[in-house]
Amino acid sequence: MDRQPYIVILAGGLGVKLWPQSRHNKPKQFLDLLGTGRTLLQMTYDRYAVKFSKDRFLVVTSKKYSQLVQEQLPDLEEQQIISEPIRRNTAASLCLASYIIQQLDAEATVIVSPSDQVIFNEAAFFEVLDVALEASVLDHRLVTVGIQPHSPDTGFGYIQYIDGTPDRVKKVKTFTEKPDLALAQTFLESGDFLWNSGIFVWKNQSFIRALETHQPEMSEVFEEGDAYYGTSEEAGFLRKAYSMIKNVSVNAGVLVKSDAVYVVLGNFGWSDLGSWRTLYDFKNKTTFGNVTEGNALLFEAENCYVKSSPERLVVIQGLKDYLIADNENVLLICKLGDEHKFREFLNGAKEKGTEFL
Repeated sequence: MDRQPYIVILAGGLGVKLWPQSRHNKPKQFLDLLGTGRTLLQMTYDRYAVKFSKDRFLVVTSKKYSQLVQEQLPDLEEQQIISEPIRRNTAASLCLASYIIQQLDAEATVIVSPSDQVIFNEAAFFEVLDVALEASVLDHRLVTVGIQPHSPDTGFGYIQYIDGTPDRVKKVKTFTEKPDLALAQTFLESGDFLWNSGIFVWKNQSFIRALETHQPEMSEVFEEGDAYYGTSEEAGFLRKAYSMIKNVSVNAGVLVKSDAVYVVLGNFGWSDLGSWRTLYDFKNKTTFGNVTEGNALLFEAENCYVKSSPERLVVIQGLKDYLIADNENVLLICKLGDEHKFREFLNGAKEKGTEFL
């Protein structure tokens, strides 16, 4: 392609399923969860910065995290950090970014990336992106990257594609958000379902066209902001705009409604670090399957993840498949795989005081 695409990094999530390590004032994308010396956001930026100029990046985040983004990505100019006044999910984030990009480059192509993923084979990853970029210029296509599932994971969304052609770019048949275990097992066995990576590639005009068709109210609100983007009046406009739109994901609000969505199969070593369980899977384990970070003694314990302060000795006996996470003013002890309980945990913690969130 003659011009480089824009890289839109979504960095406004709360990281609920990694609480209490991930907190409202500093969620998971701003943490070094893998011990690399770089946060998940920085690792995401580093990945794309190898290929694309720094002036092509936009980071969409909550207003309360703008300073964190500036601190962690000092290469970016202030105008490259898009601050949302209220959390309104990914449809709003990408709608806002698309109209800003429209002013910058009417013919732009866009790569959308979450800020909390790990990719091991970056050469294979960029080869998949090249295929997606080439496919995105045809017929107003909205292209997503799908991951070949290796387990019936209930923490990911699934994409069903229509097979029958040798093309690497397949037409999407259905989207399913985080199924239960039985349905996820059925998807795995069927062979025509992929994990939804949340990585998207499209012509900016194609996405705006889809917004105008499937989210006309949202599109109209942000289109009216043309005169404000990049001005001192922008913050006031955005506060008003975000108060008028609904909370909906880009999957539910746009992609499931469009007949122009395609998927490229990605096989490059991928994980969404969305929970303690997925983080546990990355860590080196003892003979008994335990992971310890901090100062811990384990007796008759199996497949446990212990995250604690080096200043505190944690002694555990007789537990199996448990998470013990000690962070600042919260000690969490729960089943390692019970991600569905975390909303309940946080609701209870909120009743005790917002300082525990």
